[in-house]
Amino acid sequence: MTQSEHQMQSEIMQQPEPMNAMSHQSTRLPLETLETPALLLDEARMNRNIARMQAQMKRLGVSFRPHVKTNKCIDVARRIMSTPTGPITVSTLKEAEYFAAHGVRDILYAVSIAPNKFAHALKLLRSGVQLTLILDSMETAQLLAAFAQTSNTRFEVMLEIDSDGHRSGLAPEAAELVPIAAYLHSAGLVVKGVMTHAGSSYDCPTLDGVRAMAEQERAAVVRAAERLREAGLPCPVVSVGSTPTALFAEQLEGVTEVRAGVFVFFDLVMAGINVCTVDELALSVLGTVIGHQAEKGWTLIDAGWMAMSRDRGTAKQAVDQGYGLVCDLDGTPLDDLILVGANQEHGIVAHRDGRLAGVTHLPVGTQLRIMPNHACATAAQFPHYHVIDSERQVQETWSRFHGW
Repeated sequence: MTQSEHQMQSEIMQQPEPMNAMSHQSTRLPLETLETPALLLDEARMNRNIARMQAQMKRLGVSFRPHVKTNKCIDVARRIMSTPTGPITVSTLKEAEYFAAHGVRDILYAVSIAPNKFAHALKLLRSGVQLTLILDSMETAQLLAAFAQTSNTRFEVMLEIDSDGHRSGLAPEAAELVPIAAYLHSAGLVVKGVMTHAGSSYDCPTLDGVRAMAEQERAAVVRAAERLREAGLPCPVVSVGSTPTALFAEQLEGVTEVRAGVFVFFDLVMAGINVCTVDELALSVLGTVIGHQAEKGWTLIDAGWMAMSRDRGTAKQAVDQGYGLVCDLDGTPLDDLILVGANQEHGIVAHRDGRLAGVTHLPVGTQLRIMPNHACATAAQFPHYHVIDSERQVQETWSRFHGW
């Protein structure tokens, strides 16, 4: 390794904790002492959610590459990785950098690589990270191959497969699938396999629909792998992933690994499609009542969209949870109340049916826990988790990071 490469490795491995994030702290404080809004993580619920996914992976007989984009926290990731060095899935190279600085080596960057990130990926590789990239076009393949040649680097690549028309990727029968893989192989890049994400599983109204989507996801990516192998190309890894399909797949013949992330916390979108129940949601935002508008049936809290995010993922579900489900300090839904509106710092609590009576009984100073629609989006608003136990005591504070 050259002197410059040693310097790059040192830069990544010795990165400080991100600005405005608290370091890992052990505490023992009641919720009432917290300044709000605050992000709460129920450790017991989280541990049960993790155990559920691990049992499912064991039943299916596949390896697990957890997605860390939801938690963005080494303290959480260590509970879901199979070893201290991985494997994991990330959605940004900053995530890869952060986890590499904490000793993780086997990392899949599961967003099609952009040319302006080639140098960043190279930096991670030269620091000792086993980084896998994905792409879904000949154009990107050619650009990456040219950069690899110039930098004398052998990138490892997977081809993204579109299994549900949800977002990006190549159709399993796409004419360009084999030529792209063949081009990468001939250019000296390592074609590790194929991967897909059944994002449409989030829209399935029934668990039977989720199970069908899991089979569709499996069949699509396995077919893509078969085509590559029939053409004499390597395809050792066949990767699928979404929390709903991971938990409800009935069999994964031909699949080698599964990726999922939101299962650690779950959220109202997952509860809305019956992937989990509300009492399994491990993440919530603690807010405090700051006023009332009795004539409107409103109670105002100090947690608006800056705390909850603007995500309205339940709006098209059978039960619209507004900007979040209002619970008491034990995490139990309270009097059919939801966050019906959200300004930057103000949350508006009201009955979901619009009735005026009963909501203003919550006096100023009352603390409430708000369950989020989308755990990823809500967690992204905060620099750390307050980890709580069954007695509603904050036992630790765990740093998380955000940004690109």
